[in-house]
Amino acid sequence: MHSDSLRRKAEQLLSLAGIEINGDRPCDLRVHDERLYARVFSHGSLGLGEAYMDGWWDADDLPGMFTRILSSHLDQELRTLDTLLAHLKARFLNRQRGEHAFEVAETHYNLGNDLFRAMLGKRLVYSCGYWAQADNLDDAQEAKLDLVCRKLGLRPGQRVLDIGCGWGEALKFAAERYGVEGVGITVSTEQAAFASELCQGLPIEIRVQDYRELDEPFDAIYSIGMFEHVGGRNYRSYFETVRRCLREDGLSVLHSIGSNGAPAQPDPWIEKYIFPNSMIPAASQVTAALEGLFVVEDWHNFGADYDRTLMAWRDNFDRAWPELSARYDERFRRMWHFYLGVSAAVFRSRRDQLWQLVLSQHGVPGGYRAPR
Repeated sequence: MHSDSLRRKAEQLLSLAGIEINGDRPCDLRVHDERLYARVFSHGSLGLGEAYMDGWWDADDLPGMFTRILSSHLDQELRTLDTLLAHLKARFLNRQRGEHAFEVAETHYNLGNDLFRAMLGKRLVYSCGYWAQADNLDDAQEAKLDLVCRKLGLRPGQRVLDIGCGWGEALKFAAERYGVEGVGITVSTEQAAFASELCQGLPIEIRVQDYRELDEPFDAIYSIGMFEHVGGRNYRSYFETVRRCLREDGLSVLHSIGSNGAPAQPDPWIEKYIFPNSMIPAASQVTAALEGLFVVEDWHNFGADYDRTLMAWRDNFDRAWPELSARYDERFRRMWHFYLGVSAAVFRSRRDQLWQLVLSQHGVPGGYRAPR
């Protein structure tokens, strides 16, 4: 198709979302290279993201533009071979088992603690904050950590497990604030080294370990922002591991992004550049994997808080860019902006959610009253 025809097609589609090409509003798309249209119609979201990284187009309000696109479901018009391949890989291949389980660490979490320290704020907590009574990122992250501890009913002397412990901040918080001891596991060597140093002097052990290898007792088990890397073919194994390790009267909290849509539809650009082998779980997959193992005591959704969290991360990243630019190039900066901006739009448009599930093995006697 001729370039002019592709441009007209793009204009027609974008107009459905109230977006103009080369318009003067913050959410309008400014084209710097006319090859953009062929690239996007050939490769969908992968082509759009790579073209942004290459400087072929801009938008002053990237999250606002994508919120309009997602709310209008224009992304459904860009289903391409790349999307189909990503979908088929997620559906039929177990890309989260064995050595593949560690690939996301090499691609993303081992990028450098300097990047994440600059972006994440006072605590290295790489998951959605809880903004119910917070007006800044640091307070929102502390509120989230405290919410998890309160939902678990932590008490001094208990032994807790953090599956996907990241840089150890949640375990440190639980040990200092609630007097527990604990074990944290991660697939990232960079995170493990940092977490071990962070938690030095506390009764905390950090391991580089696959969760499926665990077989030891804990009074409480939680996972914050790790379940997205488990993969649909392994959800049952995850919950079986938690059941095997959780004491009879213990509670488990699962904090995870969740999708409104059908299972196994990863985005090709996210798969390639940000989170390889990752998958956002659908509610239908989670409930099926839980059957016969746990009682769902509470299912809490505060997905809109992820928009605020991501925007705070982007502001921190931009403030730190003069120092970060010594290590990361301009293409990386644009890649990171695209990642944070599109992710914010996904939650702003309510296409994805943020769930916290509280699980018990047999049901809490007399019922469970969930903290908020």
